[in-house]
Amino acid sequence: MDESLGTAPVAPSRFSGMPPVSPARQSFVSPIQNPAGMVGGMTRLVPLAPALFVLLWSTGFIGAKYGLPYAPPLTFLCLRYASVIAVLALATLLWRAPWPRSRREVVDLAVVGVLVHGGYLGGVFIAIGHGLPAGVTALVTGLQPLLTAAAAALVLGERVRPMQWLGLALGLPGVLLVVWNKVDVTAGLVGLPFAIGAVLSMTAGTLYQKRHCGTMDLRSGAVVQFIAALAVTLPLALLSESRAVEWTGSFVFALGWLVLVLSLGAITLLYRLIRLGSAAKVASLFYLVPPTTAVMAFLLFGETLPPLALVGMGLTVLGVALATRG
Repeated sequence: MDESLGTAPVAPSRFSGMPPVSPARQSFVSPIQNPAGMVGGMTRLVPLAPALFVLLWSTGFIGAKYGLPYAPPLTFLCLRYASVIAVLALATLLWRAPWPRSRREVVDLAVVGVLVHGGYLGGVFIAIGHGLPAGVTALVTGLQPLLTAAAAALVLGERVRPMQWLGLALGLPGVLLVVWNKVDVTAGLVGLPFAIGAVLSMTAGTLYQKRHCGTMDLRSGAVVQFIAALAVTLPLALLSESRAVEWTGSFVFALGWLVLVLSLGAITLLYRLIRLGSAAKVASLFYLVPPTTAVMAFLLFGETLPPLALVGMGLTVLGVALATRG
């Protein structure tokens, strides 16, 4: 991903009181001017943010594979949200990070929390919990970059160039080739609406985050977002699930991994990328998640990686390269 992702204008900060950063100084290779965005030691990782985000986000499916056999999906998510809230609230207090100063700021953060965390993660976990095959889930969620690009052009007025549209168009069949051997259209279709809802929720959350929460403090703001996600997920878990949890070593490891690596690491990188780049370019990175997950599953679980999947990976990488250019 090139430095052009840093050209999107950023509004004056409402959350941190910091002055706006000029577009000329926004890039993945520039020092981070706003300490509320990330803590100092992560500055050197900014050039690697896109690749690191894809790598960390891809491990979420591995974590779900480890943890879901031991807890119902929504109960699993509630434990994850509560753990993240505790960690981030402590970090906010220790670093004396600024809290949102108005009701509108809290509402904006809560909306993103419900859409990105509650809607997307809840939809994916419920879909998998209802037996929707991983291949179908990956294929449905692969629609997100195209949806985000189209919506960003309409809602945010972002210009998506023809070459970027070509890249977005190439990425989807690339994902299809990667997951083709895992697609079973006859199994778990009851979970399909939840997967579709997850994609729509993530798309809406990405656009809302870009427009309304681009300058939030990534510690205190995330606390508000995860509280909102927990507030909508917990009642559903109480009403629809047994809430029985087997606290095995595998489950504790999966929960810890999803809290520390996904909800803290990957989400922080995602918001930083959204802040610095166009929504369409950032969304295109999600095309790389299924290929990366397939390689991880091959290494960790011995899952097959047929030649057709390798062709799809190459097509996906080409698509993302085109989508993030110019």
